[in-house]
Amino acid sequence: MAQYTTLSRDDIEAISVKYAITSIDSFKILNGGSENTNYLINAKNGRFVITICELKTEKVATELGLLLEHLEKYYFKTSRLIRDINNKPLTFWNGKPVMVKKFVEGKIIEDLPHHLIELLGIELAKLHKIEAPKYLPLHANNGKEQFISVKQYAENSLFDKWLTKKLTYVLPYLTPRLPKALIHADVFSDNVIVNKNENALVIMDFEEAVHYYRIFDIGMTIVGTCRVEKRIDLEKVKYLLKGYQQEIQLIDLEINALQACTVYAGAAMTFWRHSHFNYIKPDSKLSKHYKALQCVTDYIEQQPADCFSKLINKNKA
Repeated sequence: MAQYTTLSRDDIEAISVKYAITSIDSFKILNGGSENTNYLINAKNGRFVITICELKTEKVATELGLLLEHLEKYYFKTSRLIRDINNKPLTFWNGKPVMVKKFVEGKIIEDLPHHLIELLGIELAKLHKIEAPKYLPLHANNGKEQFISVKQYAENSLFDKWLTKKLTYVLPYLTPRLPKALIHADVFSDNVIVNKNENALVIMDFEEAVHYYRIFDIGMTIVGTCRVEKRIDLEKVKYLLKGYQQEIQLIDLEINALQACTVYAGAAMTFWRHSHFNYIKPDSKLSKHYKALQCVTDYIEQQPADCFSKLINKNKA
């Protein structure tokens, strides 16, 4: 991650005192994230993360903070927001919104084993049971509504034609009767913190959270955690679905749409990489970064039509 805001010890203490965080032992920059600068603070009264929101407006940052508090209200395990001494969810540093959260102890495991994939399915379903706040967006940030932007910089390109074909395949499955929920929309392995004993986990980073199809969230989690190089590990998918269905039984409409919505999730992330590194923030070193996810998305679509539904049926048996 590029470090956008550099903070000195005096700066850290000036921010921390607003949250009654004192006697700071040490601090360091944290890697990860593309739109924030994060510092880990070790203090006498605990470990905290100071997040400088580099691109968010005050409104968007406030809503993210309120969402974390909403999740805590429903006992969902994730980052816990710390309000300042004036009971405000945000402060500001050089005009940028600042959030402070309790540090979540644990580690990232890129290749999650089956028992953790099953636990992840359980946590995802628990999230989908929580009432969606009214301020959440009603479509995915990199969803089909944004695909048209490719035509601004790559009209009639091979990628434009590929994305159009994927959308044509997906659209018939996105019916109004598909259940919607509060979804994370970005559950990749690096957004999952695993505890020391590897018997519990926490889903982190709700910056992409929306009120949208819950089957899209499952598809995104499949792309984000069940991917092995340029294919999907269906055994991992089986455990993810097994965990999910301990909390929520998918309806037939969702089962029929799962493969298409996993293609949709893969296309959405491929689109983000393509547009981000070729148009929004061009980077010659990452301009082809989208191709790996493009291959994964094609792989998913090429599987037999019942490849995911058979896994679900096994779990029901």
